Amino acid sequence: MMKHRKFGKTDWKVSEVALGTWQVGGGWGGTFDHQAASKIIHSAIDQGINFIDTADVYDAGLSEAAVGKAIRERSEYIYVATKCGRQINPHVNEGYTPQVLRKYVEASLKNTGLDTIDLIQLHCPPSSVYQRDEIYRLFEDLIQEGKIQAMGVSVEKVSEAKTAMNYEIVSSIQIIFNMFRHKPAEELFVLPELKDFGVIVRVPLASGLLTGKLTTNSMFDPEDHRSFNRNGEAFDKGETFSGIDFEKGLEAVEQLKELFEGNESLASWAIRWVLMFPEVSTVIPGASKVEQVSANLKAMNLPSISAEKMAKVKAIYDQYFRSEIHPNW
Repeated sequence: MMKHRKFGKTDWKVSEVALGTWQVGGGWGGTFDHQAASKIIHSAIDQGINFIDTADVYDAGLSEAAVGKAIRERSEYIYVATKCGRQINPHVNEGYTPQVLRKYVEASLKNTGLDTIDLIQLHCPPSSVYQRDEIYRLFEDLIQEGKIQAMGVSVEKVSEAKTAMNYEIVSSIQIIFNMFRHKPAEELFVLPELKDFGVIVRVPLASGLLTGKLTTNSMFDPEDHRSFNRNGEAFDKGETFSGIDFEKGLEAVEQLKELFEGNESLASWAIRWVLMFPEVSTVIPGASKVEQVSANLKAMNLPSISAEKMAKVKAIYDQYFRSEIHPNW
């Protein structure tokens, strides 16, 4: 049975576990598989997911198109969240203008084939973009025109989320939060005004580390960001393994496996851990296979994690990652 949560100041009720589509066409790297993407998205909707997150830069628009196509084939109402801005090259503050962003939003509408986009998000722009009034005014105009229903921000840093929350038009914050990234719980979730914002959690499995299936021998496609972005060569380092050292992450994972030993996977417990925080509206793990959608959804029906285990997860974070992760994001 799908569980839903309120999405900030909107009247939306979104599935606790949703679908992120960064790797929906068959994984990071390789050729986009349209059939696989369609199966994954339809499977997610079949199982009660009503919120799908995509972006115009995922597989150069193919992910966005796959989401739009699948949704047009369904009768259920599915909330579609996409993002704009990452196409700007060089990716600097000066590249962000209302005119440029408007073109991207209109291209996303065309690409998805949808009449309106439920949620458009700034896609991790440079920090100074979050302080520019004219950027937010554009999205007010787009709402008036019926092209979008709501506007949100996808951020790298807690400080960026706090800046965006000063603007009334902002309905949601998308942020990295997982067992290896605790700062949002300590510095964002504690803010009383956060109740007015939908909170979308991305990278809940730390790019696969928290599945417990990776090893020192794991190989990644050259086009997989886990091969080429470990030190932030292409985009923010925090998007890859949550910014932590891979080998150090594997050590911490062994401790988590002991803590959560039993029949359920560490991946399921990692998603359940995110859902332990009532401030979270929805979590958006990705899936490159239909089976992974079902596995992600298992987390909803796991029992609550005890206070003792929650404290032990925090202790592992404190031991391995706090000193390097907390100051950076």
